[in-house]
Amino acid sequence: MIEPWVVDLDGVIWLGSEPIPGAAEAVKRLQAHGAEVLFVTNMSRLTEAEQEAKLAAHGIDATGSVVTSAMAAGRMIEPGERVLVVGGPGIDEAVARRGGTVVERAPADAVIAGIEPSFDYDDLGRAMTAVRAGARLIGTNHDPTYPTADGLRPGGGAIVAAIAAAAETEPIFAGKPHAGAVTLVRDRLGDRGLMVGDRPDSDGLFATALGYEFGLVLSGVTKRDDLPVEPTPAVVAEDLASLVSTRLE
Repeated sequence: MIEPWVVDLDGVIWLGSEPIPGAAEAVKRLQAHGAEVLFVTNMSRLTEAEQEAKLAAHGIDATGSVVTSAMAAGRMIEPGERVLVVGGPGIDEAVARRGGTVVERAPADAVIAGIEPSFDYDDLGRAMTAVRAGARLIGTNHDPTYPTADGLRPGGGAIVAAIAAAAETEPIFAGKPHAGAVTLVRDRLGDRGLMVGDRPDSDGLFATALGYEFGLVLSGVTKRDDLPVEPTPAVVAEDLASLVSTRLE
């Protein structure tokens, strides 16, 4: 039986809103061969339904097959806790599913921060104040950047770093490659699979934490000139289509 595949989104399926050529067809090939394909992303801003709809718009059926860093972060709070969110509706949804309450200002039990294009000085101040008053700081992910068709853009990790610096504290992280995301994937797929991504520092370390093989694609952050990288990938390919063809041959 073909192994499960864990597939990153940014830099593997798309660059921003631009599809990476051949990616959708590659996923369909895997699904046609009976592989379970789980899409795991550190993008926390979109809800589960929004991520599924975006994949559908790219020609990929991902119903019930999306795991986000927001979902992992939601697991790190307790029902009834007050949570200040610096992020988007994906984090709000995860907090609500866990039974928490989203608040705008301190007091709060936790601050969950992720990517938010409108992040500003007021957001930084509200988050800093809550953390300094005792809230724990949870970052959806540590990625400093993410790839788009126009080049790299600041990632959620950059926002978390700003809050941590202002609050003079160390955040804890939920998404790849950290324990929260590891638990979600292993509970779903078990102890064997292939993790495909474009970042050794998140996808590669995530594969190591899962005990899965790491397939590195060069369609996102990492380029051929960056090789070699650590952890060492089991396979390197130009893109998902090439990687799938190599594994299925």
